[in-house]
Amino acid sequence: MSVGSSARELENLAFQNAISNDEAADVISDVDVMALKDFTEENLRLEQISDQDLCDYFASRKISRETLQRNGVMQTRRDNKMAIAFTYRKDGKIVNCKYRDAQKHFWQEKHGQKIPYGLDDIKEARDIIIVEGEFDKLSLEEAGYRNCISVPDGAPPKVSTKELPPVEQDKKYEFLWNAKEYYEQASRIYLATDADKAGQALAEELARRIGRERCWRVTWPRRSESTKELCKDANEVLIRFGQQALKEAIEGAELYPIQGLFRFKRFYDVIDAYYNLQLRTELGVSTGWTGLDELYRVIPGELTLVTGVPNSGKSEWIDALLCNLNHAEGWPFVLCSMENKVQEHARKLLEKHIKKPFFHAKHGDPIPRISAEDLEQGKQWLNNSFFLIRTETEYVSQMLTKVKRFAQHHDCHVWFVAHPKQLQNWQGGAPSLYDISGSAHFINKCDNGIVVHRNWDPEAGPLGEVQILVRKVRNKIAGNIGNAYLSYDRFLWSSKLFHKFYSSR
Repeated sequence: MSVGSSARELENLAFQNAISNDEAADVISDVDVMALKDFTEENLRLEQISDQDLCDYFASRKISRETLQRNGVMQTRRDNKMAIAFTYRKDGKIVNCKYRDAQKHFWQEKHGQKIPYGLDDIKEARDIIIVEGEFDKLSLEEAGYRNCISVPDGAPPKVSTKELPPVEQDKKYEFLWNAKEYYEQASRIYLATDADKAGQALAEELARRIGRERCWRVTWPRRSESTKELCKDANEVLIRFGQQALKEAIEGAELYPIQGLFRFKRFYDVIDAYYNLQLRTELGVSTGWTGLDELYRVIPGELTLVTGVPNSGKSEWIDALLCNLNHAEGWPFVLCSMENKVQEHARKLLEKHIKKPFFHAKHGDPIPRISAEDLEQGKQWLNNSFFLIRTETEYVSQMLTKVKRFAQHHDCHVWFVAHPKQLQNWQGGAPSLYDISGSAHFINKCDNGIVVHRNWDPEAGPLGEVQILVRKVRNKIAGNIGNAYLSYDRFLWSSKLFHKFYSSR
């Protein structure tokens, strides 16, 4: 076919190009491409919607015939099957056409212009609504909003982490730049995209290009009072709840959220759950020692810092605490203890769990050692209850930030045992949190700060006394600053491994 082909031949080729770009690709190279850009209802073989199946389909979507006609929604035939044709117009002229068949297959004219659907409806509009699909645009018109456009190519799967490309390279959003002269004078732009992740990503990408300060975010209503699921899009709202609900959603739009800035309304569900104690851990979980619970309880999502001079019982106390929590709550734990050999740490944990010494006790103690049967059951308990990390880290601040983020994200509690820096002038008293090497990082990042100290002076009190000194509590619901005093008996492997003497605040 030559450039001088007849109009009918060009018309036939245009239709072929629309329904099968791949099949026509070889032929198009020999055709005057400019001729194919001059789209009309005639050369695209479009006609007013009359097919009964299509009429019934639009009726089921609550779209009227008047709305279809005003928005240039037509029908065409593909492989002897009827398809919907959404005509994309600029200044009343068709510049592109998007098709949809009964199997939800979409395709567009290969040489059509990239513009939003409904572009002419936002000329000189002060408020503009942007939706994700043509049916949403039609739905909003049913609710009285004509100042609405739809993106032509759907939503991206996620927000790009890259910087915005230059306009000439921003091909995915070429339609938006081609419409800039239409929306740049608008004072408000409502982003009414779908409620799913892709729709949220589209809203963010649009806001990045338009300017967040000009955007308002539309939130669709819940599908029912008994679910938290939102309606997916404008058309679902129209179908489920009618035109008034659609109007209320638009009228209830809020300023597009600035990163890190929220209204309390966003957190109503979280506040309600907290008030009703739905998680059962909001007020903290018992440590297993009543006297200590008055000062310190364990809350998932927090970071507790534990320190003390060498041989003060930090690790023994932490191990006993983990065993208490495992027995009472069934919690599993991840252990990262470089100072403990695996077999030694296993011994300490098994002794606390089984309440017997791992080896034969010295000094004629009558308590028998762990039996072979106990050991097999204990190893299974270890495997089910603990995971091991065998690595080291260097950067305290970065590491603590990641650890705390991990705790919050996974709703778990983290205990971090940190040794104090060398105490050259130590007189035997308990160290403070400020004696930890890199203390500023630890103190600032932790939610709770505990010093474990053992009395070494017989004149100051019982030598077996262990002091649990609570020095920082961020969440005052779960604890207070104060001291608890516990007693340590290595071979009394019971839930009272540490006995309360008294607590003071």
